[in-house]
Amino acid sequence: MKTVKLTILLAGLAMIGPFATDTFLPSFHAIAQYFEVSYLLVQQTLSVYLFGFSLMTLFYGTLSDSFGRRPVIIVSLVVFTIASIGASMAPSFSLLLLFRALQGASAGAGRVVGQAIVRDRFNSADAQRMISNIAMVFGIAPAIAPVVGGFLHVTFGWRSNFVLMALIGAILVAACLRALPETLPQQARHPFRPGLILGNFRTAIRHWRFVLCCLATGFSFGGFALYISSAAHFVMEILHLPETAFAWLFVPMIGGTVIGSAIGSRLAHRVRSAAMIRIGFIIMAVAVVLNMAYTYAFVAAVPWAVLPIMLYSFGLSLAIPGMTIATLDIFPTMRGLASSLQSFVQMLIFALVSGFVAPLLFDSAFKLAAGVTAAVILSLSFWLLGNLRDRKTDGRD
Repeated sequence: MKTVKLTILLAGLAMIGPFATDTFLPSFHAIAQYFEVSYLLVQQTLSVYLFGFSLMTLFYGTLSDSFGRRPVIIVSLVVFTIASIGASMAPSFSLLLLFRALQGASAGAGRVVGQAIVRDRFNSADAQRMISNIAMVFGIAPAIAPVVGGFLHVTFGWRSNFVLMALIGAILVAACLRALPETLPQQARHPFRPGLILGNFRTAIRHWRFVLCCLATGFSFGGFALYISSAAHFVMEILHLPETAFAWLFVPMIGGTVIGSAIGSRLAHRVRSAAMIRIGFIIMAVAVVLNMAYTYAFVAAVPWAVLPIMLYSFGLSLAIPGMTIATLDIFPTMRGLASSLQSFVQMLIFALVSGFVAPLLFDSAFKLAAGVTAAVILSLSFWLLGNLRDRKTDGRD
């Protein structure tokens, strides 16, 4: 029962990031009109959030290695709640950008430190299963966030989305104060010495297998990043659906994630991690080929335009738990730092896709399909290079 409660709590902490990303997507046009700015400028409210998120993920794991997992998560949640209140009351677009950056900077602790908590408490197979279970639970958030955001926007206006985020932050603060355990004992903590921390970072970024595996994990989320950051354009301009119809994109996308995570959890003790990763990549490859073929031959329309996206997310959810655990286990004595760097790379790629790639591609379903294909190719290439280099090293040893 304790494991179930911990799974739900860690899933809730991981949900903050995608929820704050997706809830206000249906309000993009309204925000542009309210502040009298361009749509492309409103797109930067997503980019600054993601840049803040990716930057701070560099530090949360390291801070938790020194001060413990629990305090870092609780403080970050308090900041997130304050930033959400600020965004809901922002009188100017520049202040909205500021509070969005602060939201992003504080939203990543739950996910980063949560991964370290899982690895603190469970062995490899159980940790992989736990991450799959967390993904299955928190996968509900991106599916419902834009749907809830669309109805809140239509009923109460765009500011209500940020009020909801503040309420969620406050609820999670209370839940963590009551139920979040501390999994890093005092004797296992690293001294908070800047020189030592910089040395650990240097060790990690000079480890080529770790870097390649981080890049592989980050680019595997490229399809999610591209479709999430292009969601408003994809749903309303390409599929010609209203603000309340974001479920047509997010329910299949997250449905594939939940189903894949459930299957991955059941198979964690039966199928080797390497085999699960291989199966996941095969499914993702099939999905992007189907997506390219459909969008090239037909005008994008539901449900056909979203079914390949669902298949892609299904394959991704099979591969990611094993990829995450394999990457963290490269540095078993500093998993917090490893989790930080892994999440930083993933969110930096997400931010770059959102700020620079998506605006180049979101006017065409075929261009979006090509973007996802490129992400899968890059992910697979980096993963194969990392493991090839690992095998060569093992051979020399």
